[in-house]
Amino acid sequence: MGEAVTGGLTTNQFGAQIGIKPESIRVRLCQRGSYFGIEPKKLPNGRLLWPADAADQLLEQGGVE
Repeated sequence: MGEAVTGGLTTNQFGAQIGIKPESIRVRLCQRGSYFGIEPKKLPNGRLLWPADAADQLLEQGGVE
């Protein structure tokens, strides 16, 4: 699943960058509406596109607890 996406990261790519299972990211998104303040863009096909700098944003916030 190494598909290239223009302008952002897939949930799998985002999870790999921060060392979290993609399923955990999706659960948090469904429960809270964001993943620790980071909101993805929902594509017409239903997939999520996370900001390219999402991992950096988490580090600036102090990381994931």
